[in-house]
Amino acid sequence: MRRIVPLLLLALLSVSVGAGYLWNRQPASALESVAVVRTHIESSVTALGTLQPRRYVDVGAQVSGQILRLHVQPGDVVEKGRLLVEIDPSVQRATVDAGRASLAGLRAQLAEQRAKHRLAEQQQARQRRMAADGATREEDVQAAEAELASAAARIDNLSAQIVQTQATLQADEARLGYTRIFAPMEGTVVSVEAREGQTLNATYQTPNVLRIADLSSMTVWSEVSEADVRRVKPGMPVYFTTLGADQRRWQGKVRQLLPAPPTPAPKAGGSESSSTPQAAASKVVVYTALFDVDNADGELMPQMTAQVAFVEAAAKDALSVPVTALVPAQVGGTDRFAVRVLRPDGTVEARVVRVGVRNRVSAQVLEGLEAGERIVTGPAPRQAATP
Repeated sequence: MRRIVPLLLLALLSVSVGAGYLWNRQPASALESVAVVRTHIESSVTALGTLQPRRYVDVGAQVSGQILRLHVQPGDVVEKGRLLVEIDPSVQRATVDAGRASLAGLRAQLAEQRAKHRLAEQQQARQRRMAADGATREEDVQAAEAELASAAARIDNLSAQIVQTQATLQADEARLGYTRIFAPMEGTVVSVEAREGQTLNATYQTPNVLRIADLSSMTVWSEVSEADVRRVKPGMPVYFTTLGADQRRWQGKVRQLLPAPPTPAPKAGGSESSSTPQAAASKVVVYTALFDVDNADGELMPQMTAQVAFVEAAAKDALSVPVTALVPAQVGGTDRFAVRVLRPDGTVEARVVRVGVRNRVSAQVLEGLEAGERIVTGPAPRQAATP
């Protein structure tokens, strides 16, 4: 056995050398090759996104009542402060009138009480003068002083009631003002969720009436898979296209990468106990990356689908070879690869090259190749025999 093993190793080595010699001596027609050309190479992360206005506001009703007038429709451009909606003010106006009447009554009582306070002061002063002359009893003096203090206390009480009523009246007047809804910002009415004659109930929550958005600047909410999210960084360049406008690219830079994936809405009738580990493991996790884009020409609209590319690296007019032709080299670092160069005489030369930007298709060659040289990608495909 000791003699057989060295003989087998020698035989395998001879076969390998012979195969390599035969490979290098193959005719050029038996090899498939491509030329080294100059092109644009880009390494990017692709994702899908949705367009949303960067600035928008949902306009709601702060009081309950029936809509009497709706002064805008979807698509209308409005200025800040424009009247949008009028709600029936009957209840709020009656409340304000009652508050004003109550306030007037309290002020009248205060005037009456101040008159009584002046009379109590005069009686108390008279009792003191009479007490100094010994012409009145001590208990009459004390009664006059008590009446004066009581009158002052009643004035303070009425003053506090007036302050309270004024505050209530101010709130009622504010609610009366809420029956007329004005535009809080300049923009375009993108949706209207109410109609004239509809009754709004603002008791427990604020019902939305319409949405105003500034469409001159849009934000792309893109969904990046957890496998690629570490490659996306704030500030990196990004571009996208929309369906139906593949020839146009919108450019931007990543503004923010949200730290947590969006929370899915709970399903009707579902519960946390019904979920299984298998379902959690199969669910695709995506993270949200935000970037802004100018929309001065109005080509972009809310809810459009964006085909997004986050650019990690790019090289223009770079020497390019197919990735399939690269074989990792044993020395020189991770950017060194071996390629087979087809010489003009039909022989194959092994050469080590240094690459730069890479994607799934092509790689940029920094050293080791010249434009026009041909790279062997494999044996030529066999042609089917003609009958």
